[in-house]
Amino acid sequence: MTTFLLIIHVFVCLMLIAIVLLQSGKGADIGAAFGGSSQTLFGSRGAATFLNKITTIAAVVFMLTSLSLAMVASKGGSVVRKTSVTERQKSIPPTSGPIQRGGVGQSQPSQQKIPQQPQQTPAK
Repeated sequence: MTTFLLIIHVFVCLMLIAIVLLQSGKGADIGAAFGGSSQTLFGSRGAATFLNKITTIAAVVFMLTSLSLAMVASKGGSVVRKTSVTERQKSIPPTSGPIQRGGVGQSQPSQQKIPQQPQQTPAK
């Protein structure tokens, strides 16, 4: 089911890209206002063209496949729930020595010495 939805989703995505690139830009009509006349300048566009209708249909199918893929993916659950206790214990590396006093996650104070600045003698 997921593979089928994914194939449809990718196909519709590529089709949507191609349809949008085939359409003429609407910005050309606004540019005609300063040097020519345009019938659709800030007015009604008239009847929707075939490409506009196909774009709307492809966008709706794209949204539906996106939602259905998200719903299918969320029903899968978490990976943590699917692994057994023995598998989780195998993935934890063993510690290399005794556990320190501070416990896990607490750092021990550094034993490094901080260099001191030499003292200056007053000049006479």
